[in-house]
Amino acid sequence: MTKLHELTELGQSIWLDNISRPLLLSGELQELVDQGLRGVTSNPSIFEKAIAGSDNYDEDLNRLVSGGKSVEEIYESLAMADIRRAADILRSVYEESDGADGYVSLEVNPKLAHDTVATIAEARRLFAALERPNVMIKVPATPAGMPAIKTLIGEGINVNVTLIFSLEQYEAVVTAYISGLHRLAELEGEVKKVASVASFFISRVDSAVDSALARIGNAELQGKIAIDNARIAYGRFRSIFKGEGWEKLAAQGGRVQRPLWASTSTKNPSYPDTLYVDSLIGPDTVNTLPPATLKDFLDHGLVATTVETDVEGAYTRRSKLAELGIDLDGITKKVLDEGVAAFAKSFDGLMASIAEKRQKLLDDCFLTATT
Repeated sequence: MTKLHELTELGQSIWLDNISRPLLLSGELQELVDQGLRGVTSNPSIFEKAIAGSDNYDEDLNRLVSGGKSVEEIYESLAMADIRRAADILRSVYEESDGADGYVSLEVNPKLAHDTVATIAEARRLFAALERPNVMIKVPATPAGMPAIKTLIGEGINVNVTLIFSLEQYEAVVTAYISGLHRLAELEGEVKKVASVASFFISRVDSAVDSALARIGNAELQGKIAIDNARIAYGRFRSIFKGEGWEKLAAQGGRVQRPLWASTSTKNPSYPDTLYVDSLIGPDTVNTLPPATLKDFLDHGLVATTVETDVEGAYTRRSKLAELGIDLDGITKKVLDEGVAAFAKSFDGLMASIAEKRQKLLDDCFLTATT
C-alpha cells in the first residue's frame, strides 16, 4: 500500500497535474494509477510545455497539416487525443469509485474567461466531442464563469471550476453548482451522473501575501495565509453540504462538489516541499500535484487528517492580516486576473508554436513539390 492508498482511506484523492504523450504511451500513467493515483488535470500551460516544448507530437502534427487542418483544429486534435487516452486509462478508477474519481480535466479556451455564452458553447462542444463520461471541463471562477457553471451542471456536464482564490469566489461557485443540480433534477436528468470539483489555488496566494508581508517586515504570517484560506473554505464546504436543503439533492444521488487543492507546489524554497499536501488532508477533498511534488510526497509526505487543524487560528491570522493593512480580497482578485492572463498567454504561445511548425511543414512540402 502506498501513501496515495492511505490518503484514499482518509477520504482524499490525489490527482496528477500533468499530461503528455510519453506519460500516456510509456505506461507511466497506468503505473501511477496502480500506486493509487485517482485523476488527472491539465491546463494551457501544461499543454504548451507538452506540445510546443517537445517533438513528441510532430508525427501527428505532420499528418494533420497534410490533411489541411487549421492551427486551432490541430491543437484540439492533439489535446483531445491525450485527454481521451488518459480517460481510458482512468476508466477503471471511475467505475470502481462509482463515478466519484477517475476524471481527466480539459480547460475551455482561457481567452473566453469573461464570455459566458462562448464558454458554455465551447464546454458543450468539447464534452460532446470527447465522448467520455469521466471527463471534466474546466471553467474559470470569473464572474462570467458562474452562470456558465450553473448551465453546464444543469445539462449534466462535469465541471472542474478553476482559479478559485477567495472565499467570496468559493461561495459563488458552490451556489452555481447547487443551482445547476436543482435545474438538472427539475429536468429529470440523472443527478448522480454529474460531478464537479472546486479548484482552490494555494501557493499563488502565499506568494502574493508573503510579498506584501515582506514589504512591511512581517515574517510571522508568511507561509500561513494560503493554508488558512483553504481550511476556512473547507469549513464552509462542510456546513453547506449538509442539512435539509442539500439532503433532498443527495437523496436523488447528488454528489458534493469536492474542494480540490491546486497550485500545491511550494514556490518558496525555504518551505517544506510537501507543505501544501501535508497541511490539507481531509475527507471529500482532492489534491492535484505536479510530478515533482507527487514524487516528494510519495517519498516523505505525512499522512494524517490535517485540513481541520487550528481553524480558529486561521480566522485570527486573517484578522491580523487586515489589521496590518493588507487587503486579502484585493490580493486574491489580482491573482485571479493574473491567473487568467497567464493561461491566456500560455494558450497564445501554444497556438504560435503550432502555427510556426505548421508553416514550416507547409514550406517544406512546397519546396519538395517544386524541386
